[in-house]
Amino acid sequence: QVQLVESGGGFVQPGGSLRLSCAASGFAFDYYAIGWFRQAPGKEREGVSCISSSGGTTYFADSVKGRFTVSRDSAKSTVYLQMNNLKPEDTAVYYCVAGLHCSGGYAGYTYWGQGTQVTVSA
Repeated sequence: QVQLVESGGGFVQPGGSLRLSCAASGFAFDYYAIGWFRQAPGKEREGVSCISSSGGTTYFADSVKGRFTVSRDSAKSTVYLQMNNLKPEDTAVYYCVAGLHCSGGYAGYTYWGQGTQVTVSA
């Protein structure tokens, strides 16, 4: 059974940090790119980041460049999204997705997680 399980979300004050994890199982993790999307209430889903299957290439939305980093641990079949200097506009449900390549669109991915809530507020 394919699973992508996000964790690490929560409540944080502006300027704070969170690390999201995406634990994968049920498919060949090492062959898949892993992406992160987010969706805030009333807003469209937004691509945040993606890391290639090898980990050698990463992508970030302009809105998070310089603040977020992404990494993957093959031994744990897990991808991490480190979020620093968080802003209220980062508040959203964050989803991890898996596909053969990084894609700008959500539909370009094969598997999706259930999401984890991130709330940034004073």
